[in-house]
Amino acid sequence: MESKPRLLMTRRWPDAVESELRLRYNVTVDGDDRKLSAAELQQAMLDFDILCPTVSDRLDASILSVPEPRVKLIANYGAGVDHIDLAAAKTAGLAVSNTPDVLTGATAEIAILLMLMASRRASEGERELRDDRWLGWRPTHLMGQNLTGKTLGLIGFGRIGQATAALAARAFEMRIAYHAPRRATSEIEAATGARFVGSIEELAAAADVLSLHCRGGAETHHLVDARLLQRMKPSAILINTARGTVVNEADLAEALARRTIWAAGLDVYEREPVVSPALFDLPNVVLLPHLGSATLETRTAMGMRVVANVDRFWAGEELLDRVC
Repeated sequence: MESKPRLLMTRRWPDAVESELRLRYNVTVDGDDRKLSAAELQQAMLDFDILCPTVSDRLDASILSVPEPRVKLIANYGAGVDHIDLAAAKTAGLAVSNTPDVLTGATAEIAILLMLMASRRASEGERELRDDRWLGWRPTHLMGQNLTGKTLGLIGFGRIGQATAALAARAFEMRIAYHAPRRATSEIEAATGARFVGSIEELAAAADVLSLHCRGGAETHHLVDARLLQRMKPSAILINTARGTVVNEADLAEALARRTIWAAGLDVYEREPVVSPALFDLPNVVLLPHLGSATLETRTAMGMRVVANVDRFWAGEELLDRVC
């Protein structure tokens, strides 16, 4: 009889987190850090007590509804859970947790980084330099835009949106506007200097930088499409650190190529890790490989949040971060 519950991590986590988990659980993780197949995930549902997936694991009904699963808890490593079929998990009697709060600051920093890189054409300039195409300083070379004093429009105004607003206002004195399903409290609006805009279309038309901080899922699928991009200023910049499915990448590539908008900065993509080929040849888009939470401090904190949820669940206590 096994003395420790069996726990599967679908990818490698920071060493400190793996070591902590091994103290109380029989931990399995692929040493090559490869993505597991659907068949392997189905088998894991039968072989383990706890499954710890990441955003790259698509847990649909075909996986979660296997007969007589051994798994009782899906402890997700990450805040977003749109890769998990929550309805299927609930039907199967599975508990699901996530890791909110701990990645707020790091993701906000990446949003600001993308704004700077896109507005100052930094990615374009680095490629020119690495390709040995730089001819030296000249007055009209790679001229970008200032962020200072511009209007930052935020679609979604949760923790990350608010943190991004605070950084932008403090560092660049940007004016903050936002649209969200529910208006923030007057206290939050006062603290961030943000004003509520009644529609996404109105926000898109007013923003110099339009930054996405909304959830994924059916309600926001292709929220940013050709129609919305047409409403933006020709000088505007689109930033996405939310979910790749929020943006229609084909429409965005066409808008960038036609200079409907000035630039874009992306950290997430519709079909990760696949990126639309049309984006690669465009000079006015910054592409990052989903680095939003990629700091040692944040990824460790995310892992320790998973540990806390797993410990509480196995002790028969209420989860800290129950999703379903």
